[in-house]
Amino acid sequence: MPQIMKKVYLLFLLISISSFAQKTFDNIKSVKLGVERRITIGLPASYEANKDKKYPVLYLLDGDYLFDAFSGAVSYGTYWDDLPEMIIIGIHQNKDGERYDDTTIDQNTGLPFEKGAEFFEFIGAELVPYIEKKYRTSPFRLIAGHDITASFINFYLYKEEPLFNAYICLSPELAPKMEVRIPEKFAKTKKPLSFYLSVADGDIKKIKEPIEKLDSNIKIANNPLVSYKYDVFKGTTHYTEVLHSIPSALYSIFEVYRPINSTEYNDKIAVLQTGYADYLEKKYLAMSEILGVQIPVRMSDFKVIENVILKRNAYDELGRMAEIGNTYYPKAMLGEYELGLMYEKMGDPKHASKKYQNASQMEPIGDLNKDMMYEKIDEMNTLAKKTK
Repeated sequence: MPQIMKKVYLLFLLISISSFAQKTFDNIKSVKLGVERRITIGLPASYEANKDKKYPVLYLLDGDYLFDAFSGAVSYGTYWDDLPEMIIIGIHQNKDGERYDDTTIDQNTGLPFEKGAEFFEFIGAELVPYIEKKYRTSPFRLIAGHDITASFINFYLYKEEPLFNAYICLSPELAPKMEVRIPEKFAKTKKPLSFYLSVADGDIKKIKEPIEKLDSNIKIANNPLVSYKYDVFKGTTHYTEVLHSIPSALYSIFEVYRPINSTEYNDKIAVLQTGYADYLEKKYLAMSEILGVQIPVRMSDFKVIENVILKRNAYDELGRMAEIGNTYYPKAMLGEYELGLMYEKMGDPKHASKKYQNASQMEPIGDLNKDMMYEKIDEMNTLAKKTK
């Protein structure tokens, strides 16, 4: 592994140790497999402190070597609030040829076969229910694998109701017919799905060609309900491309979670003629409904939308901003302040003063405080006297 990749991996590892302090191991008695299977469990740092919070779950095949790499990337992303906290489950597969037994398929049908079929049922019928009974999980499930396990996770897409919401396929060695079956599924799906696919430019032809066909067919299917990203990493091998893929995959899948940045502003907000407040509301509804992540509207995002409303003179939208503020921060002065700002900009200082007065009796938030409200009240009262 090149020196720079070793340093990146070490960084992820160090972060994961600090942020996933609740890393434990468990053995699950599997009726489907007839043996116990070992798993690694990574709980977020906030898990014990926040008893009401539920978390997305990331399931990792090849958990023996993917766990630390993924947990480090997740920890780094959550530190900057670019990714939500999540529970990570790593399935151990490096004992006595388990990896190859687990991924056994029938080459004629291109489907799990014998021990592969048993392992498929173990994950869906035993592991996922076990985790969801034992831990506080949100409805959003991700699954990832590398090479043959990256191919195997796609079998869950073949089900009428896919078990997972997001799939991370790192240089998959695709099963027969998979480059056709996956796009067919995507073309018909009625529910949102996320799919990440990557390959190294150093991968062998046997791996690269089916992946390229799969990419082409997915693009032809072109279903807006499928969030899809495909990466080809230059100068990488079948193994080193994994460390490039992991953050790219996670940031792609959780794009809607990220705070508003310049790209999102320029591409999605600045082009709007109206509906700025609606955009903010939909962004956070998508986090809740699609990702199962419940967080209040970030004040940084709120200010971005407020500023564009003021810049475009869309003052009536401040009323909607007030509703959003009251929904997420009912005890704070945000909602009443937005109404005061709306009346002020519309030339009604009397009503503006009243709203600022109401706000002054509520809890400060962000850069809003009582002193600021008192200043606004005086300003509006002075302005009201001048306009009489």
